Amino acid sequence: MKSASNSAPRGPVPQHKRETILVSPYDTLPASAFWRSGVAEAEPSAVEGLYLPKFPITRETKIMTAGSCFAQHVHRALVARDWAVIDMETPKGPIPREVLTRFGYGMYSARYGNIYTPRQMLQLLREALGDVTPAEPVWSLGARYVDAQRPNVEPEGLERPEHVRQARRVHLRRMLRAIKGAEVFVFTLGLTEVWRHRDSGTVYPTAPGTLAGSYDPGIYEFHNFTLPEVREDLEQLRTLLVLLRPGIRMVLTVSPVPLTATASGKHVLVSTASSKAVLRAAAGEMADSYGDVDYFPSYELITNPAARGRFYKENLRSVTDEGVAAAMRMFFQAHDPQGEAYRAANTPLPEEEDEDDDLVCEEALIEAARS
Repeated sequence: MKSASNSAPRGPVPQHKRETILVSPYDTLPASAFWRSGVAEAEPSAVEGLYLPKFPITRETKIMTAGSCFAQHVHRALVARDWAVIDMETPKGPIPREVLTRFGYGMYSARYGNIYTPRQMLQLLREALGDVTPAEPVWSLGARYVDAQRPNVEPEGLERPEHVRQARRVHLRRMLRAIKGAEVFVFTLGLTEVWRHRDSGTVYPTAPGTLAGSYDPGIYEFHNFTLPEVREDLEQLRTLLVLLRPGIRMVLTVSPVPLTATASGKHVLVSTASSKAVLRAAAGEMADSYGDVDYFPSYELITNPAARGRFYKENLRSVTDEGVAAAMRMFFQAHDPQGEAYRAANTPLPEEEDEDDDLVCEEALIEAARS
């Protein structure tokens, strides 16, 4: 007779004695979902899977560009590689590049200069459609005059205020023509801080008195756009773009260039982090909400801690040629992996060397004026 201790167990194994098998929702995720493999161990100039576009863009796609200073890099890289970038205002002929840049040509698809905020871009469209008229449209520059909405495109100013208004009417027509011919609108978000007209809410690309005009606290005020405000502006911007050009798609990106200065009363580092966070959140929400809106993560690539600052110049603000090339290589690899543009993007173009000298950035001139 077998003892009880040697007899085989009968019946089901008690629940508390069963072998526990742990299953985590992270078990099947790709390497890009983990910081160690996706960032710390990845090559910062070519992070795999960082950009997964929602829709294709080819070299034949008609692209319109606008935005802050960093957007000039995007425009130039596309033009230099013969992509179908719209340019409605740059004159033809053998004009030196430095002359064109000095007068605001060849920077974007129209001669609107830097557009730092969604509100500024929205205001521009509404003005072109006749829905709004910007307040204080002409600023004085000594004995001459400039367009308050693009004060840097005429560095020496024009002789009479009417000349400024006439040039703006031409510009608005060309800008509308650019939109109506575009298939993709690439917009780089730069800032949330802005100076605006107190009574009307008109916003300006730079503070009055920096490049032209004069600062009167009774007329102008500082404003820092919140996330709901930026999101609403992007919503309305998309609505107008689709109205003007049915089927147009939008690619949003955030400039990795920090603020030159802040009027918020906070430290510039805190203000920069806050501004970029708001812009990034708004862009991400738009891309998540609409099939015709995508987000291009050049901001994440340039600011990636794995790069250890190598994509910034000594001033810790200007993006290096290597950084620009890495961002555009990511774009071309996603949209044209076998094409000449992607291969060429691995080497900076000759004209990209030291191009910080001729990149037009009104915001950076704050520091120059202060000095």
